[in-house]
Amino acid sequence: MHTPIEPRPVVIIGGGISGLTAAYRLTRASIPVHLVESSDQLGGLGMGGEIGGVEIERFYHCVMPTDEHLLPLLNELGLADTIRWQQTTMGMNVDGRRFPFNSAMDLLRFTPLRFAHRIRFGAVSLLLRRLGRGQDLDNTRTEDWLRSVYGPTVWQRMLKPLFGAKFGDAFGEVPARYLYQRLGRESNVAIRGYPEGTYRAIVDRMRTAIETGGGRILRGVSVQHVALDGDGARVRLGTGAEIAAQSVISTVPIPLLHKLADERLRSALPRVQLDYQGVVNAVFLLDRPLDGHYWAPVINCDTEFDGVVEMSALTGTERFGGRSLVYVMHYCGRDSALFAEPEADIAHRWKAQLRSLYPDRLTDAGAVEYVKVFKAPFVEPIPTLGYHERIPAVRVGDTNVFLATTAQIYPDVTSWNSSVGLADRVVREVIDNRDSARRRVVAHA
Repeated sequence: MHTPIEPRPVVIIGGGISGLTAAYRLTRASIPVHLVESSDQLGGLGMGGEIGGVEIERFYHCVMPTDEHLLPLLNELGLADTIRWQQTTMGMNVDGRRFPFNSAMDLLRFTPLRFAHRIRFGAVSLLLRRLGRGQDLDNTRTEDWLRSVYGPTVWQRMLKPLFGAKFGDAFGEVPARYLYQRLGRESNVAIRGYPEGTYRAIVDRMRTAIETGGGRILRGVSVQHVALDGDGARVRLGTGAEIAAQSVISTVPIPLLHKLADERLRSALPRVQLDYQGVVNAVFLLDRPLDGHYWAPVINCDTEFDGVVEMSALTGTERFGGRSLVYVMHYCGRDSALFAEPEADIAHRWKAQLRSLYPDRLTDAGAVEYVKVFKAPFVEPIPTLGYHERIPAVRVGDTNVFLATTAQIYPDVTSWNSSVGLADRVVREVIDNRDSARRRVVAHA
């Protein structure tokens, strides 16, 4: 009597939302899965933190009504009804002054621009999606397109600082298609959502579903080496163990996978010449609200951070004991001086800067109860002109290694929604490839 041979698993590298989605889909298809996450937490940029005894996300997130991939997943998980939907607004902090920025009347009162430029800004913003239709925005610099439609003054005064804050010195080469796509997901006044049990509730529900479906999740375990092996791969872990994999799905940045790969796999991997932006993110717990705007860019206000997200305007303050949760952030390269600076020094300096930006709100010494700083080195790749034609394929050559990385999401905005959509596409290819291999075996039997 022959002992049945256990099928080799699919090894998934990375336990962010892409890796979790892939593992969930594969276990639902009765395919064995080993998910390996180097951190002791799952969720990637959605992983949890703590401030003042309250659980938070280290980096701000929200759900949008247009999230065509994430919302169906939440419905499958039984979490769709736990999303709290809230109408949110936008502010603008310019030259040390604060403005609401949501209506035609707000724009007419927006004195950082002259009246004629305000009118042009409003008219162009209403027509921008239409103005971009039919244009080769993938090969058009954002600066060139926005200069042409808004004029040089609005570009220099408002839009250049906004894009410089997001992409640093590389913003000039970012394709206009990135902005065009973003306009389809967000607006100044928008309904946004947030899960009642925090994003941890989503991660925990997915983890339970994966493990109940027979999948294995290894946390706090690094991947040291990935080597092609016949029609599969061998994955060596930091523990010294080795997994013989039928397929590998890598969700880590492609430059990191190059360092893990053996020579054969490395030669097949795409050579993506992209820089990645990291982020330095400070979280404040305040005893009072600020202006109540979910999102407020910061331009020319003598602060190192470039935006303020008043998260409690979306989530409410009940979870925080009536207090307000605020994020401020600065996108920068992982090799920048700020990224290397100790968190405590940044927290001390940014606390003073936030107080100077809201002197009428943070009047008391105790208004800021807690502040914590979190950093992430690989938040978003910076697309370059013509990148749509160079997006890496899901499958690495004719190997059984597959990619589900942020470098493949363009022109969509990097978000949980786009990551879920990419993971769904990768899983379909993995299953199709697995089924094709089985048919070949049967045909040669």
